[in-house]
Amino acid sequence: MAKKRIFSGIQPTGIIHLGNYVGAIKNWVNLIEEYECVFCVVDYHAITIEHDVAAFQENILTAARTLMACGVDPQRCRLFVQSHVPEHTELAWIFNCITPIGDLERMTQFKDKSQQHRENINAGLLTYPLLQAADILLYKAQVVPVGEDQVQHIELTRRTARRFNTRYGETFAEPEWMLTKTAKIMGLDGKTKMSKSLNNYIGVLESGDSIWEKLRTATTDENRKRRKDPGDPDICNLYTMHKAFSPQATVEEIDPQCRAAEIGCVDCKKILFENMMKHLEPIQQKATELEKDRDAVIGALEKGAASCREISQQVMDEVRRKVGLR
Repeated sequence: MAKKRIFSGIQPTGIIHLGNYVGAIKNWVNLIEEYECVFCVVDYHAITIEHDVAAFQENILTAARTLMACGVDPQRCRLFVQSHVPEHTELAWIFNCITPIGDLERMTQFKDKSQQHRENINAGLLTYPLLQAADILLYKAQVVPVGEDQVQHIELTRRTARRFNTRYGETFAEPEWMLTKTAKIMGLDGKTKMSKSLNNYIGVLESGDSIWEKLRTATTDENRKRRKDPGDPDICNLYTMHKAFSPQATVEEIDPQCRAAEIGCVDCKKILFENMMKHLEPIQQKATELEKDRDAVIGALEKGAASCREISQQVMDEVRRKVGLR
């Protein structure tokens, strides 16, 4: 029986943080065994906001080697850079031409990004979800792993497939979303999404000293004003991190200790830091090795792009024919 195909992507922001790792990448690695996986560094998506042009290529390579260091093995999946497969933007344009603008204006991410980047509310921010739909439908992916904040985008992708099929004939299956099973890690303030732009992140490749300094000052349960005050792990972002990085036995111990004020926040952070570094150090070591062998990373991306072009060109031939372009 053929494996179902999965598509997912990540932006080359220059920093892949723990939110990316726990919310997406760690899950990707687990999915490779069960699914036919297509994973992409989505560089076109990244230019909807102002970016450092000089550093952009390096950021793309950093994203790729970080993915590989985390276990996204290009020998077992397709790993490539979005702009290396031009059919992504071609299909996105066709989707632009069949999508009511009201559908895009209602997207929550467009509203959020418009607030964050008021000086640069460009058309790309508005049509971003249609490029995402093209990313997915170009490979006729059946499953898309997402967090809850991306479900609305997959719903739009499904509507886009349905709209195209109705107008031009059956072409695309409507993909299903697969919600990430892990708890969502917030930023170090415990209130907003972990983000480079908000400077509230811990990078996967950050040094131990840097990570500890960030953990040391990270917000915990704000009701714990003193060491002897009982806490509530259910509202503590650091406890969510424990669930991602600490052994289950440790997680189960910390819960009652926190509630009974038997452990202070600093001690809790020290335990978390130790377990976090046990997890991250092998990844960082592998990333360092890959940084010294850039040709291996570039070669893997080129091979992945060539494999994806074989699929995308066939799909676009079908699409052009149905639309009347050929």
